[in-house]
Amino acid sequence: MDGTVGAWNDGEFLDGPNENDGAFRFETDSLLSGHSQGSGVSPGRSHHSIPSFRKAGKGVFSVMKLSKTRTSKDDHKKGDEPAILEAEDLDRKAMRLGGGLDPDTISLASVTAVTTNVSNKRSKPDIKMEPSAGRPMDYQVSITIIEARQLVGLNMDPVVCVEIGEEKKYTSMKESTNCPYYNEYFVFDFHVSPDVMFDKILKLSVIHSKNLLRSGTLVGTFKLDVGTVYSQPEHQFYHKWAILSDPDDITAGVKGYLKCDIAVVGKGDNIKTPHKANETDEDDIEGNLLLPEGVPSERQWARFYVKIYRAEGLPKMNTSIMANVKKAFIGENKDLVDPYVQVLFAGQRGKTSVQKSSYEPIWNEQIIFTEMFPPLCKRMKIQIRDSDKVNDVAIGTHFIDLRKIANDGDKGFLPTLGPAWVNMYGSTRNYTLMDEHQDLNEGQGEGVSFRARLLISIAVEILDTTSTEIMSSTDVQVEGVQNISENVTGKIEEFFLFGAFLEATMVDRKIGDKPISFEVTIGNYGNQIDGVNKPIRRRKKEGGESDEEESELIQNSSEDEADDDGDLVSVSSTPPMKPVITDRNYFHLPYFEKKPCIYIKSWWQDQRRRLYNANIMDKIADKLEEGLNDVHEIIKTEKTYPERRLRGVLEELTCGCNRFVTLANKDQNQTGRTKLDRERLKSCMRELENMGQQAKTIRSQVKKNTVKEKLKLVQNFLQKLRFLADEPQHSIPDIFLWMMSNNKRIAYARIPSKDILYSIVDEESGRDCGKVKTVFLKLPGKKGFGPAGWTVQAKMEMYFWLGLNKQRRDFLSGLPNGFEENKAVKGPGLQSFPPISLTYTMKQVFQLRVHMYQARSLFAADSSGLSDPFARVFFSTHSQCTEVLNETLCPTWDQLLVFDNVELFGEASELRDDPPIIVIEIYDQDTVGKAEFIGRTFAKPITKMSDEHYGPPRFPPQLEYYQIYRGNFTAGDLLAAFELLQIGPAGKADLPAIDSPTDSDRGPILPVPMGIRPILSKYRIEVLFWGLRDLKRVNLAQVDRPRVDIECAGKGVQSALIQNYKKNPNFSTLVKWFEVDLPENELLHPPLNIRVVDCRAFGRYTLVGSHAVTSLRKFIYRSPDKNASNWSTAAKLMNGYMALTNGTPHFRPTGEIIVNMEPEPTVKKMETVVKLDATSDAVVKVDTTEEEKEKEKKKKKKKGEEIEEEEPDESMLDWWSKYFASIETLKEQLRAQDAAAAEADEKEDQEIAAEGAEIKPDDSPVKGSKGKEKGKEKGKASKEDKKKKHHPGEMLEKKSNKQKIDELFVYNKELESEFDNFEDWLHTFNLYRGKIGDDDDSMSDEDRIVGRYKGSLCVYKVPLPDDVTKEPGFDPNMGMFQSIPHNDPINVLVRVYVVRATDLHPADINGKADPYIVIKLGKTEIKDKENYISKQLNPVFGKSFDIEATFPMESMLTVAVFDWDLVGSDDLIGESKIDLENRYYSKHRATCGIAQNYSIHGYNVWRDPMKPTQILSRLCKEGKVDGPHFGPSGRVKVANRVFMGPTEIEDENGLKKQTDEHLALITLQHWEEIPRVGCKLIPEHVETRPLLNPDKPGIEQGRIEMWVDMFPMDMPAPGPAIDISPRKPKKYELRVIIWNTDEVILEDDDYFTGEKSSDIFVRGWLKGQQEDKQDTDVHYHSLTGEGNFNWRFIYPFDYLLAEEKIVISKKESMFSWDETEYKIPARLTLQVWDADHFSADDFLGAIELDLNRFPRGAKTAKQCSIDMVLSEQELPTISIFKQKRVKGWWPFVARDENDEMELTGKVEAELQLLSAEEAEKCPAGLGRNEPDPLEKPNRPDTSLSWLLQPIRIACILAWRDYKLHCLTLVLSLLLLLFIGLMVFSMPEAINQKIFNTGR
Repeated sequence: MDGTVGAWNDGEFLDGPNENDGAFRFETDSLLSGHSQGSGVSPGRSHHSIPSFRKAGKGVFSVMKLSKTRTSKDDHKKGDEPAILEAEDLDRKAMRLGGGLDPDTISLASVTAVTTNVSNKRSKPDIKMEPSAGRPMDYQVSITIIEARQLVGLNMDPVVCVEIGEEKKYTSMKESTNCPYYNEYFVFDFHVSPDVMFDKILKLSVIHSKNLLRSGTLVGTFKLDVGTVYSQPEHQFYHKWAILSDPDDITAGVKGYLKCDIAVVGKGDNIKTPHKANETDEDDIEGNLLLPEGVPSERQWARFYVKIYRAEGLPKMNTSIMANVKKAFIGENKDLVDPYVQVLFAGQRGKTSVQKSSYEPIWNEQIIFTEMFPPLCKRMKIQIRDSDKVNDVAIGTHFIDLRKIANDGDKGFLPTLGPAWVNMYGSTRNYTLMDEHQDLNEGQGEGVSFRARLLISIAVEILDTTSTEIMSSTDVQVEGVQNISENVTGKIEEFFLFGAFLEATMVDRKIGDKPISFEVTIGNYGNQIDGVNKPIRRRKKEGGESDEEESELIQNSSEDEADDDGDLVSVSSTPPMKPVITDRNYFHLPYFEKKPCIYIKSWWQDQRRRLYNANIMDKIADKLEEGLNDVHEIIKTEKTYPERRLRGVLEELTCGCNRFVTLANKDQNQTGRTKLDRERLKSCMRELENMGQQAKTIRSQVKKNTVKEKLKLVQNFLQKLRFLADEPQHSIPDIFLWMMSNNKRIAYARIPSKDILYSIVDEESGRDCGKVKTVFLKLPGKKGFGPAGWTVQAKMEMYFWLGLNKQRRDFLSGLPNGFEENKAVKGPGLQSFPPISLTYTMKQVFQLRVHMYQARSLFAADSSGLSDPFARVFFSTHSQCTEVLNETLCPTWDQLLVFDNVELFGEASELRDDPPIIVIEIYDQDTVGKAEFIGRTFAKPITKMSDEHYGPPRFPPQLEYYQIYRGNFTAGDLLAAFELLQIGPAGKADLPAIDSPTDSDRGPILPVPMGIRPILSKYRIEVLFWGLRDLKRVNLAQVDRPRVDIECAGKGVQSALIQNYKKNPNFSTLVKWFEVDLPENELLHPPLNIRVVDCRAFGRYTLVGSHAVTSLRKFIYRSPDKNASNWSTAAKLMNGYMALTNGTPHFRPTGEIIVNMEPEPTVKKMETVVKLDATSDAVVKVDTTEEEKEKEKKKKKKKGEEIEEEEPDESMLDWWSKYFASIETLKEQLRAQDAAAAEADEKEDQEIAAEGAEIKPDDSPVKGSKGKEKGKEKGKASKEDKKKKHHPGEMLEKKSNKQKIDELFVYNKELESEFDNFEDWLHTFNLYRGKIGDDDDSMSDEDRIVGRYKGSLCVYKVPLPDDVTKEPGFDPNMGMFQSIPHNDPINVLVRVYVVRATDLHPADINGKADPYIVIKLGKTEIKDKENYISKQLNPVFGKSFDIEATFPMESMLTVAVFDWDLVGSDDLIGESKIDLENRYYSKHRATCGIAQNYSIHGYNVWRDPMKPTQILSRLCKEGKVDGPHFGPSGRVKVANRVFMGPTEIEDENGLKKQTDEHLALITLQHWEEIPRVGCKLIPEHVETRPLLNPDKPGIEQGRIEMWVDMFPMDMPAPGPAIDISPRKPKKYELRVIIWNTDEVILEDDDYFTGEKSSDIFVRGWLKGQQEDKQDTDVHYHSLTGEGNFNWRFIYPFDYLLAEEKIVISKKESMFSWDETEYKIPARLTLQVWDADHFSADDFLGAIELDLNRFPRGAKTAKQCSIDMVLSEQELPTISIFKQKRVKGWWPFVARDENDEMELTGKVEAELQLLSAEEAEKCPAGLGRNEPDPLEKPNRPDTSLSWLLQPIRIACILAWRDYKLHCLTLVLSLLLLLFIGLMVFSMPEAINQKIFNTGR
């Protein structure tokens, strides 16, 4: 294993026979271009027999010939055989190899060899120069807070606070409710980099009783990061319930639910909002939680322990001057940094203590976060900061992605990390007061230098919230931890880094005047300027052999310090050297024979195993990516057999995965292995084993028709591999290569250490280890953004090797051979072991021929919108330029550049297989100043040695396309070829001759020679000149007499001159043509340039704008194969419709039609059943009679189902009925599609799993795949039917309801996107002018558009086939553009209907807008300002506008929504532009949509002035189609199709008449099935268009639903516009009678007796009308919870039946100008209270009834239970709008201390709903008042007022409980009285007796 054989071509790896065996290796056989042995492809063969297989590897590497196979030195003398075989060769070869091999099993490895990097001495460079991280972008976060439910707390006034980062916004307050409804919309705008954006925490909090004076109490919060939302499908959560929890009390459980929509939109993202209509199905809270897929709904609290041990290698963070001053005064010499660590996680922040003055701080502290698990915040941010009196600054930042340190699978593990070192990178280490790269230290952008490393560990513990010891707060805690021993993180080893500088070219001329040196650093080793911060404190290494300071571990050593084995410790920089000029832009360093080297020794913990495993996975991923790029390219270039290449890719993947499993499972007991290492290894092995099996299964399923589908699956493997390969625990820091000038750092490159790490096992080595890699140096930090980042600072050819010092034996083996080592002299007779430079003795001389043919789609660099491009080609130290071609974006240089005497160092055979790369830069020549950079690409030449023959198959080379990049963006393609020819001993005489230029005009410029330039044929290009539109001024002057010039390949044609652009911008001559020689290969066709010039006085011409048509393919005419097309349509219909009917054998949908296909008279009739939309009733169902309908009704009645009213009354239905029914259908279809897709995916996964695990050994792979296809078919077929299976009754009911209403089609996007921009024959070409902005934020393409050219092209080989020209009615003047309409001006009535707008961007401070519509067409502008809608972000406009316009002058319609302002000008919210002309002339007939049904009266009246029969006749006439022939029994024949349908129609009076209109309409609805001319006609529809604002390009500001009808004025006038004005809410009155209550909990205690009682009253209100809350009188002193009221509440309200919402209009505040309209669900709240005289009343319980669906009341109080609230979903519900009157018992509920619902009472109530008219007829009084008074309740005596008769009440109470006591007391009192009286009267009686005896 000497590392010379490519990683994947190892004999051991493939385990295959030798070259001479001739046996079949595995199915890829000799097609693996990577095999040097055993591959039938001769080494050294490149792949030029098919020129067009090209693709960028990593989207980068367009067409570099990187993959020349590595060969032995004389291999190249063998005969060449093509590496890419044409399809037929493949078949032949396969037959030869495998006998009768099934072509469906052939695999093909590495076809193109383009991206396949099998070369072993050179690595791929990366073409994307500019750092993408850190660049700010526009983001918009929109949040709708809809409602909250089940909030914990009594009688709350909740407010929702929405917080993102530092910004907060609040909803309005809702009073006295636990389930408030808000429906409020908030928008937050940000302009930050993606990393910063996605780390922002989005927090939703519900606060109780917040007002101006107090902050309120927190009920609960929910938080997640913005990145979680952005990673959702469509970047949004829609109608999801967030679970609220209390951060101060984690034991409390759920505090309520908040329903919201959250969407995050970046520039260019398009969010598809699901259609908004009446929402009934999101009430299932548990099923719609706001959680990403895969997160369990029951999340638990967990503790996150982040242990911070120590840090090393910190930079100084203070100036030395200050330190010297301190030292002079105090005598102290301190380390210049005061570090502490700060951890940010889930919006919380924790800090360690500050370690004063320490470059090597030791903390040993842990920071504890308490957060829900799994957390919805993906990253933890760990920062080392420097404490400072003024402001703390970051020293370095590291992010930990929790997904990478955990696994949520069945065999997964909780987040864990370390103890491990993490490396931090940031700005350069030299301290400056104002660090221009401080952002890098904050973690924004790519760090340009090593800053420090930090030893940390992370652990997570799930909490048991029931435990009593638990701390219930989530505040961050910090506490100390034990120190850990040195060797926990691994054994310290000595590493050796070697680098050789083979070439340094393209050095920017700004720094070319001073000597330049290069410095390489790893950690702080090698850093000579600012690396050495030796700490004052010194410690001995524990258990170490030497006394070396531990700090030396990451410090640099001085160069004269010798090591034990006689080496220098390091030579980290090259000697300074003055650059030499290459050309006017670049310099190069004269490293000719002598190549400088560097080497560094460093000491690190040995954790190579981590990097090895990552490398193996990276290499599998690289190979997979290259293979997938090949497959994409084959598909893109329409080459044959992409499936074979995909099979080869999957085969390689399976082998790679198996190889990983065998290799990774070693070194298990290495020291320093953490829990994460063990768990990651297990999980990676499981994943890759599984992936290998899946790849094997998918391979067997790859067929021609499934390639694209399988490609998507395999793409997921790639993402997973890249994710797994990213190792979260660092070991060796990255290597930085700096270019230094004048001791300043100028430009850098960062090389990951794993990429150059050596291992004896080839797969484990880094991809660039021991290889020559082209490295481009870039400017650091923000300097590298924009144009500065696109220019190359220097191009380096570097060779790196990093490994253990003891393994360094072969560190030079990968260098090109033929050098001698020069070693430094260390002393008398001593030399260092690693060389300090290399001298190459072998030198080869070459001639490079660069065939620059053309470029296309270049970047516009001049203000004219064009460029003056030339190309500069760099090879080694040479450079040449092509000529400058003026004013073009598609230059055809057709130029051969010859580089003579190019000296390359190394062995000839190596150079043949591995030539250096060529860099091609394209510039724009400016007359003043230097040329401007347009873009750059790379290429590899095909090399011919002097002893090789110049001939096929390798020579001459073929032209190929190379992608040009400008920064990270593509900027065009280059078509060129490159060959490198060795100059032998005989000199140039042996080289193939160059044709001298025959074109004397071009002077010394050589053209691309024959054989390389493409083979040309004669083509004719016909141009349809229609007109010009919206031309802007040029140099302040208006365009008056424009002309269009068309040019292609040097030939062209001019349009007629438009004499007066203002009067008529159309051309008088429609069709012109020109002939031109174009390449046979369509992919090589040059672009076609369209230029518009304005012809001004005195023969002056001014360029207005230009457009380059880069691909002519879509305009190439191909003669149709008549039979095939007819039969293919028939077959499609057959397959599709049979599948539909097979899916549901017992169900014949309504609206069936039979279509008879009659292709030719000789062929038998084929009958196909065509299924219309299942909800349509376009055709009367033949097999359902009236009797059957009746039976069905009766059946339903028996089942006890409620039957909806039959046929709704026509007068009740309006356009909105149709609209809402259609939206319902749209939503159902979307749901069904999702369900079908999910089902298909599930099935596929099961199959793959089953086949992978070989559960079904009897199933052949073919069988499996067929089953899958069937499943898919069924999935499609049963969109509707699947639902029926689940809920047959419910669905049929819905169906029956729906079929009564005709529907229209609601498109949830623009009509253009559905119908290919209506460019079926008339194309629109945008004309551009002006320079493209340098920054992707500045001038967008939109701003550069100066007008539009309308026309078309037709390209065909001359001569045309006869059958075209001999067609009847062929007009030779019109060429291929037969039967197009004339382009004279035409008057049209345009009728614009605007239905509503949704999710408008708020325009006012209050977070709302006052929208109104503005329509512009030509000079007409209609402002509907007086009808603005106050404070609405989802306004319903319901308006139609009529405008008379003249096409073509007035054809661009603008529909804008403005915000009305009382003061100042109104603001534009957003606008949408519609090109009416293309719609008007389109064959799709976009003038007036075809209705679903033909009616002559009612809400669905036919609105087109032409009837269906007239439209059909006209279409047949225009398309020269035979028909229509109406026959008996409801048949119509058009061309060879027969359609059937009903023939009767009802008029207003219900009389039936015969008509053909239904038949004609059915034909129109199926017009796409008509052969030759058929296309889909636009149905009656509503389209949803995004509203855009020029100030916020690319971000939707809302959407508008609308449609446009157009009627020519020379035709019969259309009827009046349809009335779509918003439905007026209907006035209702809800009467609620509270009869009684029972079992109400008793709240008060009696003063005397302690008796429990309650003074009960009931309060009620309709949601949104809290100010109209009504109370009953008080039932005093209820001792049993029984209350008697007989009290009536009356609630008048306005209600929209269709939307199921109450409409309320009220002023938001006293300062509001006008009323705001709110739509609120119809919900009645009833509460029971305990009245208190001297304190606030006590809330006891409540119930909220949704008036549309609430549980039926219980008949008695006993039957009434809490289940009526808890299990509401399962109970049957009723609607007051259908029942009208309901009486029963309902429970009152409240939450107890444990947060659980408890029953707090029962209420007997009667609800009666009356319309306003009915209420007027039968008035009723409030309470118990007149009219219709209720009788007084029969309350017991105790209910008398406590204040009026206290004694009596006391007596009654006393009597009840103390009857005996009372009697005894009374008797005792009487007795006492008697005794008292007796005692009192006794003396007198005695006296009487004694003294008056005698009287």
